[in-house]
Amino acid sequence: MCGLTGFHSPASIEASGAIGARMADTLAHRGPDDAGVWVDEQCGLVLAHRRLAVLELSPAGGQPMHSPCSRYVIAFNGEIYNHMALRRQLESRGQAPAWRGHSDTETLLACFAAWGAEATLRASVGMFAIALWDRRERTLTLARDRLGEKPLYWGWQGDTLLFGSELKALKAHPAFMAGIDRGALALLMRHGYVPAPRSIYEGIGKLPCGHSVRIPLDGPDDARQATPAAYWRMNDVIHAGLADPFLGTASEGADALEQSLMRSVKGQMVSDVPLGAFLSGGVDSSLVVALMQAQSSRPVRTFTIGFDDARHNEAGHARQVARHLGTDHTELCASPRDALDLIPGLPAVYDEPFADSSQIPTLLVSRLARRHVTVALSGDAGDELFGGYNTYRFVPALWRRIGGMPLPLRRAAARCLAALPDARAQKLARVMDSPGREELYRRVSSHWPHPEAVALRAAEPPTPFSTPHAWPAASRFEDWMMAMGAQTYLPDDILVKVDRASMAHSLEVRVPMLDHRVLELAWRLPLDMKIRDGKGKWLLREVLYRHVPRELIERPKKGFSVPLAAWLRGPLRDWADAMLDPSRLRAQGYFDPAAVRQAWRRHQQGKEDLSSRLWCVLMFQSWLQEQR
Repeated sequence: MCGLTGFHSPASIEASGAIGARMADTLAHRGPDDAGVWVDEQCGLVLAHRRLAVLELSPAGGQPMHSPCSRYVIAFNGEIYNHMALRRQLESRGQAPAWRGHSDTETLLACFAAWGAEATLRASVGMFAIALWDRRERTLTLARDRLGEKPLYWGWQGDTLLFGSELKALKAHPAFMAGIDRGALALLMRHGYVPAPRSIYEGIGKLPCGHSVRIPLDGPDDARQATPAAYWRMNDVIHAGLADPFLGTASEGADALEQSLMRSVKGQMVSDVPLGAFLSGGVDSSLVVALMQAQSSRPVRTFTIGFDDARHNEAGHARQVARHLGTDHTELCASPRDALDLIPGLPAVYDEPFADSSQIPTLLVSRLARRHVTVALSGDAGDELFGGYNTYRFVPALWRRIGGMPLPLRRAAARCLAALPDARAQKLARVMDSPGREELYRRVSSHWPHPEAVALRAAEPPTPFSTPHAWPAASRFEDWMMAMGAQTYLPDDILVKVDRASMAHSLEVRVPMLDHRVLELAWRLPLDMKIRDGKGKWLLREVLYRHVPRELIERPKKGFSVPLAAWLRGPLRDWADAMLDPSRLRAQGYFDPAAVRQAWRRHQQGKEDLSSRLWCVLMFQSWLQEQR
């Protein structure tokens, strides 16, 4: 795992290598083990890299790396889990170079040289962000993995192309002058994150997952017109899976899923440095750890964070699972002060406003794990792929109750409910008049249901939710919600949270459930193998119960969360009150002070839990304060 960055400027820039090094130094947390800068002086291209050595610890794994044929230069962040299999393919076809080491970066370069960019991306199993310079064709290819595990920002500032793993690297270039994108601010208020392909800055975006962009650098006009193209689409996988459903029994389905996950976990356990896993005691992390332990000759290192507040503490459950599986378990009980002390540093970790408060325990468990290991496996993505969220059950049930009512009647009912003081009535009022089931899901998933009411001069740009022609062809509502979550919330919230929190501590986190072959199987499984008897992740549970007793797992889902609502009424109240001061908001000009203060008062009075809305504003305010 590493960090990459670079730029291209048509004008000759003195000390371009020094600028590249300065950009890379902002990513030292992503790669503390080594640094490298390469400059193509004729073209004006700079590639820079920070390395976290995980495979091939010798200098043979250093980057930017040149291909033996001298045509290609690469800066690469990530892991290619099947790279030894790719080497064998090259060797069997007589296309392999004389190997200098056993790094996956060297394998990628050989594949690019032999097969070209798109074929190599399609053949690779892993997580990655890539900047590949073709010296013969004078083209730069930027590429990102299928599911978006690794980040890659890019964009133009004047005539200068900037790209990198994090925004802080782009900001270190003297050409960076981007202003705040108010459309992105509106999206932040709705979702709690800025979805791809936008970023919080004008002119700078995120390369969408499963996409690459080929940028010719000989002519500036041609370069500016380059647009990303998909080499892999989740909708294609969804359509293929629904068209070719798994027809076996539940037991056969569990066998197939266990084998697929076992293969993914085995591939992701390859490491030349110490490796462990996050363990919350829930279904997903317990299953990943169980499959790791089943394939390990010694106890797997596992890590859990607990809290003083019993409502948000699953450490005891994780301890029981660890004891049953025989892992080498490390647990830390974090105090509220441990968590609160992280908040001032969140803008530096996340680089753009990010308002998922589970970022705090994720930072804590990453810090804990890094004291003992360099790589950790995570159970993320089970909810999106196997119907784990409560939303996937109660939203369809709600739509069945209200969808048959005429829309004018539902609008009248919504007005009546909005006039009631009860918090549940207020929530129902906000969704009662949804014109369709898709809009119902969007509203239920929104923090601020009307972002333009709080974010000034901020028109909400299109997203997958507002572009029906891009929706997956899934007739069942539950399938549609899972498909949308896997293409929005998963890459832009969950994976961002995990990547930044882990890399802030130089920890590489791998997510076995995001092997695209696991995803392909998941979309072939019938819905009743995912959601059954009022519970999600049914088949995942059946696989898990082969390794862990049912009674250790069956309990209400808590999630990886903090008591944010109580904190905003208690230890965070003074800080938040200062951040939300009306005169401050008025002077900055980004938020309507009246709308913000109304939400703040209702929350403080206990009339409604508006902590998620307020956290969106507070994370922007905290980030904005750090931009000075």
